[in-house]
Amino acid sequence: MLRIEDTDQNRKVEGGIENICRSLQSADVIPNEGIWLDEQGVIMERGDKGPYLQSKNKERHLAYAKKLIDMDKAYYCFCTQERLEALRHEQESAKKPTMYDSKCCELSRDEAEEKIKTGEKYVIRLKLPKTGDVTFTDEIRGDVKFDWSVIDDQVIIKSDGFPTYHLASTCDDHDMEISHVIRGEEWISSTPKHIFIYQSLGWEIPKFAHLPLLLNPDRSKLSKRQGDVALEDYLKKGYLPEAIINFVALLGWNPTADREIYSHDELVKMFDLKKINKAGAVFNLEKLDWLNAHYLRELPEDKYLELTRPFVKDASDDKELMDRALILVRDRIKLPSDVAELTRELFKDELDYSQVSLTWKSQKTEEATERLKALKEILESEDRVPNAIEIEKKIKDMITTNGWSNGDTLWPLRVALSGAEKSPTPFELLHVLGKKRSLGRIDQALSYLKT
Repeated sequence: MLRIEDTDQNRKVEGGIENICRSLQSADVIPNEGIWLDEQGVIMERGDKGPYLQSKNKERHLAYAKKLIDMDKAYYCFCTQERLEALRHEQESAKKPTMYDSKCCELSRDEAEEKIKTGEKYVIRLKLPKTGDVTFTDEIRGDVKFDWSVIDDQVIIKSDGFPTYHLASTCDDHDMEISHVIRGEEWISSTPKHIFIYQSLGWEIPKFAHLPLLLNPDRSKLSKRQGDVALEDYLKKGYLPEAIINFVALLGWNPTADREIYSHDELVKMFDLKKINKAGAVFNLEKLDWLNAHYLRELPEDKYLELTRPFVKDASDDKELMDRALILVRDRIKLPSDVAELTRELFKDELDYSQVSLTWKSQKTEEATERLKALKEILESEDRVPNAIEIEKKIKDMITTNGWSNGDTLWPLRVALSGAEKSPTPFELLHVLGKKRSLGRIDQALSYLKT
């Protein structure tokens, strides 16, 4: 079920709901009910437990708040922002916890209603106990205990009439029959307030599980200040949904110690709250890159080419060459965009040999020239784009027949074809470049050796 909690009107972002829906859909997390986008991108609701856009529940939330007032479990508060600021400064100066002093709790119901009639602005606060303690069982952390004396009388209805998360989520969870509340550990300290609402209204309390924080490599809390945190940011960079789901699922949780790769269905079947770690999980981008590289290799060839072609579309008019080049670098990329840099040299008409050595170790120029001419003859005998395995056999047979070594034959060939001292094998290069382009590069290398 997808419920959008949008009661904080100050934090609404234009297009935010649509982004959430599209991101979930792209990650193959499809809600059975709740908020969804139709084919035209219009926000819709489906299901019989709504409304699922939380702001539409405003009147129902207000009715629950007034019921709590009637039960003496909540009260109207008329304190101005100025008074609250002064109180906070006073408490900070005295090195006391900063919390509301329950001043308006002393007002009678008649006094409060009279103030409302005169137009005074107000909020509604929970009337929490001031003595004793509250204990609840967290599915990850076990029993958690809080003293009521350190818990603030939480605002549940703001001055704009909208509920806070504390009331809205609690009431909606009850009305929608939510069995488990799984959220970040920063909400642990708020859980007693939510339990108070459940108990006051006579509702069954759901199971709570508070997940560890996601951390930057320096173990600070993951935030936008130190990098991207939104799913759509990573999708735009070319991270595959399968890799992202696999990666995020294993942040703070792993069903087995001997595997890192899991399909979506396997994650669903194996998930167990009891195996979630209590400690914060480091967002390791290197691991995400590794996973993405794995899933790129696993893609069907047509899907892989469809994904990477846009990054080399202007590099060459030879589409077959482009596809062979993309396949060649497939095992070396982490992101689809990596292909642009890795294939750049393959599409050049001329190479610069001034920064590399076409000769192997102490090999003479004349010997390197002899080897390249012999290799050229083999290539000229080919009537098509050479198959890497077949051409490797022919070349190595020639090396054996002539009593040459692999190094002093294959090194000049590889550098001649790539213009670099580190590159794929010469056989792979011959296959990708094709007969005409390979011969052209060998001729360029021979000309350079003459100078």
